[in-house]
Amino acid sequence: MNVGGEGLLAPARLAADLSPLEWKFSQVFGERTAGEEVQEVDIISAIEFDRTGDHLATGDRGGRVVLFERTDTKDHGGHRRDLERMDYSISRHPEFRYKTEFQSHEPEFDYLKSLEIEEKINKIRWCQTANGALFLLSTNDKTIKFWKIQEKKVKKVCEMNVDASKSVENGAVGSLSASSKPSLANGVCKERPISSPSNDNSIPSGGLPSLHLPVVTSHETSLMARCRRVYAHAHDYHINSISNNSDGETFISADDLRINLWNLEISNQSFNIVDVKPTNMEDLTEVITSAEFHPTHCNMLAYSSSRGSIRLIDLRQSALCDTHSKLFEEREVPGSRSFFTEIIASISDIKFAKNGRQVLSRDYMTLKLWDINMDSGPVATFQVHEYLRPKLCDLYENDSIFDKFECCLSGDGHRVATGSYSNQFRVFGCSEGSTEATTLEASKNPMRRQVQTPSRPSRSLGNLPRVLRRGADNSGADANGNSFDFTTKLLHLAWHPTENSLACAASNSLYMYYA
Repeated sequence: MNVGGEGLLAPARLAADLSPLEWKFSQVFGERTAGEEVQEVDIISAIEFDRTGDHLATGDRGGRVVLFERTDTKDHGGHRRDLERMDYSISRHPEFRYKTEFQSHEPEFDYLKSLEIEEKINKIRWCQTANGALFLLSTNDKTIKFWKIQEKKVKKVCEMNVDASKSVENGAVGSLSASSKPSLANGVCKERPISSPSNDNSIPSGGLPSLHLPVVTSHETSLMARCRRVYAHAHDYHINSISNNSDGETFISADDLRINLWNLEISNQSFNIVDVKPTNMEDLTEVITSAEFHPTHCNMLAYSSSRGSIRLIDLRQSALCDTHSKLFEEREVPGSRSFFTEIIASISDIKFAKNGRQVLSRDYMTLKLWDINMDSGPVATFQVHEYLRPKLCDLYENDSIFDKFECCLSGDGHRVATGSYSNQFRVFGCSEGSTEATTLEASKNPMRRQVQTPSRPSRSLGNLPRVLRRGADNSGADANGNSFDFTTKLLHLAWHPTENSLACAASNSLYMYYA
């Protein structure tokens, strides 16, 4: 019999995992006023927490990276709280503040291909900290940069020799500039004596008794962002992903057809590890849409494709990973194929769970959770946009069907989240027995569109009894009967690594919530 505290808390924790979270507004940065026009360059295009959750980085379409730091992670004694051991059942109010910002990328022009390269930040990834400095990778369509952000002491020169008010009165400035210059005679540098002025306020002929060296002092500190490395000219197509390796030394970058492996210290050379480009481009059937390293195994990574498949590869097998070690894809239901089947099956984002056991993928209609030890199909499917199925023609006409929504998992792996239209996002419980399917809005009242969803038993699909499908009871309108606005979309969001806290990017505004 287990008489320890963990055994007594287990039922309470299990109940907390299964019950839906009540999300509360925490804070907002860059909130728009009513009727304010948003500049294109201010729209947030990337968002990422660091490993500790104490820092948050956002990138925008103007090529800027903005950093925020947490202010509530110290107790009254000034000691940092141990966030790794904090209980997820405890509701905490996270507080962040603006830290600094810098211009990461500038617009460029490729003269060989007559192609304009925009400055928009596609991805940001934090690297390991060292000596109190922060490190991160940022990328636009073609160039990856490695940044170091560190506090530097501002040095100022003080205690100067010349007092301007007195010097003008007694003519000391003129005597210093003209008379005190050294003379060179016979190759020997001799100092001329300083002649004393004729007035009463003259400086004694013995010299300047107050003459001393200026003092350099450093009182203030300021944050400096310095670009340490530039990784360029390695991708012919637009970069869609970068991912750090758990070894702390290497990272990958992926475009539509290739994945390259880099060493952080070497910027002029990379190794191509995946190449799906056919000899004849007319034979091209799929492209790479996202790639990510395993969180703990430095030899494993996964990448997704536009045909809805995820491939797991092992770098120990060969230098060029043409063959995958595992393939994850959902079998097509007979008779369900249409013109839009391949378009909506394209995976826009994948994320590994913190334990490395599950992979979360996002396609246009659904979120899917995969077990890397079971390649027969997803273990859970969450319906996000099922209400849009009758409107696929309209979505194709206005290009909304090609929107790329990101996804994220909670640090404990019990919940998943993704964005939607009308600045809404969905949170689903993925623990066994959970029926949580919450719709929230990126505003100061996130639960205002929330409607109670009746719990539904999971139903099997084909020969996959473990598959769960939830959240499919949406209509073409929200809980208030308003039609969805396809011009306002929440594409980017991130889950705090150790707490139930979410950061969401709605246009140029950054909203933060906790539960």
